[in-house]
Amino acid sequence: MSDAKSVVELTAKEVQGPGVVACPNPKMALWSNHPRVFVDVTHDGGGKCPYCGTVYRLKAGEHLSHAH
Repeated sequence: MSDAKSVVELTAKEVQGPGVVACPNPKMALWSNHPRVFVDVTHDGGGKCPYCGTVYRLKAGEHLSHAH
């Protein structure tokens, strides 16, 4: 079920560094790869990849303690 407009829900532990996640993520099919970008999820609890449109957001109840 590979959808260009998919939504990936994250736990706080899956967020890297200052509140970002890498896209494409390891679960994506190899054929759908694009240049690696880091999507900021600190604003409004989510962000969108500019290449594939995948939306990354925090699961309900998750909070980033290390975000600036």
